[in-house]
Amino acid sequence: MNNVLIRRLKIEDTDEISQIYEAIIQNQVKADFKQLIELHAKREEDVCFVAELDGRVIGFMISYILTLGFDIEKSAWIATLGVNPEFMGQGIGERMARETFKLYQKEGIHNVYTSVRWDSPDLLSFFKTLGFNRSNFLNLHKMLD
Repeated sequence: MNNVLIRRLKIEDTDEISQIYEAIIQNQVKADFKQLIELHAKREEDVCFVAELDGRVIGFMISYILTLGFDIEKSAWIATLGVNPEFMGQGIGERMARETFKLYQKEGIHNVYTSVRWDSPDLLSFFKTLGFNRSNFLNLHKMLD
């Protein structure tokens, strides 16, 4: 997939990203998903990429910098990513991740975090191939009434 272009996210990519995400989750995305994509597209300090093939968005990665945290230095967080199911397994997600890592290294950021559901072995495997391991953090959850 050498002809895939990895470029910065634009607001105009929101609908195509939503379609990719719907294909992955096999459900309709909510309006707030689109609003979040648009918000990240507007924020220049966020590191968000899309993969484009022949003018069509076929993948996305949304990440941002964390400056405050629970006793951690400035770091980055990969919030979400997705590749059109037609193009999965072809290295597109890895290429977006590598571009993301390059920009964070230029910013002097050495730690990148993400969260993966325990029952998503494909996603867990993807992050492991990128060198991710368990961190010192534990995800906590509280259900509000």
